[in-house]
Amino acid sequence: MIEHSAFFDPLSSTLTYVIWDPVSLDTVIIDPVLDYDPATQLTSYTSYDRVLHFVRSKELHVHWILETHAHADHLSAGRELRQVLTGSQWGMGRRMTEVFETFRKVLAWPSKLELKGLGVDRFFADGEEFTAGTLRLQSIATPGHTPACVTYKIGEWLFTGDALFMPDSGVGRCDFPGGSASTLYDSVWGKVFSYPGHFRIFVGHDYQPGGRPLRYHASVEEQRKGNVHLRESISRAEFVSFREGRDKTLSSPRLLQPSLDWNLGAHQIVKPN
Repeated sequence: MIEHSAFFDPLSSTLTYVIWDPVSLDTVIIDPVLDYDPATQLTSYTSYDRVLHFVRSKELHVHWILETHAHADHLSAGRELRQVLTGSQWGMGRRMTEVFETFRKVLAWPSKLELKGLGVDRFFADGEEFTAGTLRLQSIATPGHTPACVTYKIGEWLFTGDALFMPDSGVGRCDFPGGSASTLYDSVWGKVFSYPGHFRIFVGHDYQPGGRPLRYHASVEEQRKGNVHLRESISRAEFVSFREGRDKTLSSPRLLQPSLDWNLGAHQIVKPN
């Protein structure tokens, strides 16, 4: 039996997950957050410190720090944690190279900039299986929100990043370069919802609609029947029309450029003394 703990960043509504084997203490971290103040352009370590303190207090052995996609609303702490957690590696989906090339053009990054300079240890292929000590994982490509989105399967748990939110919040937007509402529909119904109904889906954000308490996981069956954007009674055409129309009304994420610059290695944000 594996265990998990979730860490919520209220500024970006992001969930970071620590998953571990309570016997071997083998561990993975998914989507860690680094805090950033756009006014001062300084990073800080409140979210990072909470995760690091938890890992060290339990003497967990972190094998992998994993990203579900290139985040556009917060900075990743993956690179920072990899530097201090001995023996850990940093991984993400293979199509991250495609996202990098897209944003190199959109944001006019220097032509000499290369994704390998980010220091990622492994880019996972669709369906690729890998281990973290006694933990067995699989990387499942679930593009749509971005081309490089992946879901990580650990036992009967599915960590979907921004492909799915809680049933009362729907799904992630699809209007970033390379995003596609039709592709997201196929990813969710063709892959995520193909798993047994009792499997648990752990989401990348919880926006707490109506001010309800934090929630961050639901069963596959709950999502199939109750997701307000993508439940089984909504056709593919209806979903695509809704998602594309809704995305046209959304403003850009507050930390869009600094997040992409940092998360894809184009700019080193200033650290406080």
